[in-house]
Amino acid sequence: MKKKIEKINFLLIKHFGIPPRPKKLPSPLDTIIGTILSQNTNDKNSYKAYRNLKDNFGNWVKLAELKSNQIEKYIKVAGLGKQKSKAIYELLQSLKQKRKVISLDHIKTKNDEEILDELTLYKGVGAKTASCVLLFSLGRNICPVDTHVHRTLNRIGIVKTKNPEKTFYGILNKIPEGVAHSFHTNLIRLGREICKPAKPHCSVCPLQKVCVYDQKNLLDKIKHQKIDFMLLDNL
Repeated sequence: MKKKIEKINFLLIKHFGIPPRPKKLPSPLDTIIGTILSQNTNDKNSYKAYRNLKDNFGNWVKLAELKSNQIEKYIKVAGLGKQKSKAIYELLQSLKQKRKVISLDHIKTKNDEEILDELTLYKGVGAKTASCVLLFSLGRNICPVDTHVHRTLNRIGIVKTKNPEKTFYGILNKIPEGVAHSFHTNLIRLGREICKPAKPHCSVCPLQKVCVYDQKNLLDKIKHQKIDFMLLDNL
C-alpha cells in the first residue's frame, strides 16, 4: 500500500503542486474548533465563523464563559449552528472541568495513538477531527479522512471500506513518511474539483491510469473549477 500511496502522491503533486503550509501551526484547540465549524459547509463559510469567534473573543478562555446559544450567534454563517455551538461549548466546559485550563497543548508530548485516544473521548470529536489536530497542529504524518478522501481512496483502489472512519484506520501507519499533508490536501482537491460524487471528470483526472473505478466518466471534457482556499491551513 505504501508504494501505491507514494505513486499517487507523486501524480497529485505533479497535477496540483505541493500544498503550502503556514510557518506557524495553529494550536490543537484552534484546529479542533475550526474542524467542528467546517462540518457540512464550505471552507469560506467556516472560516468566517472561525474569524467571528477569534475577532470577538481573542482567545478560547473568554469564549468558555458563554453559553451554547450565545456561541451560536457568532457561527451561524457556517450552518448547523445549534449542533456546532453545543459541540464547542461542551468541549470547552470539559477542558475547564477536567484540565482546569482551556488548552490542549499538553498533548504535544504524546504519541499519535495516545492523542487519538484522548481527543476522541470528548463529545463531538471523532477520528477525523482528532487526526486533523495531529496533522495541522502537530505536523504528524497522519492523513485525516473526510468524505472526499474516503470516496477517492475507494475509487482509486487503495482501500475498500464503507465509511471514512474505516478508511482512516485502513491507511493509518501506511502513509510514507513526510507525505501525509500533501496527500491529504491534494486528495480533497481531487474530490472537490474532479472526482465528484456524481459525474466525476475522469477525462482530466491525473490518476486516470492508476484508478480502478469501473464507472469512469471519460466523455466529459468540461474544465474543472480550481479551488485554492483550504480552511485548516489558514487558521
